[in-house]
Amino acid sequence: MKPAAQLGWRAGLISLALFGCLLLVWHLATAPKLSVENARAAATSSASAADDEYAKLMGKSSSSPVKTTGFPGLAQMGETMRKELANPFYDNGPNDKGIGIQLGYSLARVGLGFAIAAVVAIPLGFLLGMSPLMQRALNPFIQILKPISPLAWMPLALYTIKDSSISGIFVIFICSVWPMLMNTAFGVASVRRDWLNVAKTLEVTPLRKAFLVILPAAAPTILTGMRISMGIAWLVIVAAEMLVGGTGIGYFVWNEWNNLSLTSVIFAILVIGVTGMVLDLFFARLQKLVTYTE
Repeated sequence: MKPAAQLGWRAGLISLALFGCLLLVWHLATAPKLSVENARAAATSSASAADDEYAKLMGKSSSSPVKTTGFPGLAQMGETMRKELANPFYDNGPNDKGIGIQLGYSLARVGLGFAIAAVVAIPLGFLLGMSPLMQRALNPFIQILKPISPLAWMPLALYTIKDSSISGIFVIFICSVWPMLMNTAFGVASVRRDWLNVAKTLEVTPLRKAFLVILPAAAPTILTGMRISMGIAWLVIVAAEMLVGGTGIGYFVWNEWNNLSLTSVIFAILVIGVTGMVLDLFFARLQKLVTYTE
């Protein structure tokens, strides 16, 4: 077995062992404690059953989300995951949509805002990297705007755009543009001088030089900036959707918290983490494809 493959197997076994330990600790921490607590839980269950019967007599629906009074156990989490994944694309109204629909809304906002940021940041980064004059001229504006929290733009976006969904896309654009811009400018400016001198000797036009010499050399750095931007965008969209509401995985978390369904909140957090990991792996693979060894 090759050393790289052996290292991968060993790392996978360690990850599985750590995951098993985490599940064991979770199970032990949420296991039933004393008989007094069990009696209280039984009394609570009886009261809940009585409430359901009363709701049926009054002609009301009792199919509300499962409310938890303590940290849920593994069995509760497994049941919630089974229910959510069994029908992830149901749509019963504005405040009752499946996890698949909510995740799709969030991914669409992130994808659109990220694409707009790439269209703006990469050409502007090329300009800054190839022109020291423009880099010095625009650097004060970049340094002022870059540290501003993306969520600080949300009130202004809501006031001017007057649409929560488009405002979320604007916030994604703001948080995604700076890492791509800075990494693109750095990558373009760091292209080896001898390659540029060869292109100059061959009298290559500026456009051909940008696409055939500079872009392949700067591509790994540009992909690094895009990877960082995607991580920040996925982080910000959850917080933005909690603020503006409507649809999205962030709104799903907030809505389930208001319904006191802690198992659904934890499930949504796991979905957010797994989705972020998949997006990061995607850009890591792209970065590996364009990276070369001298």
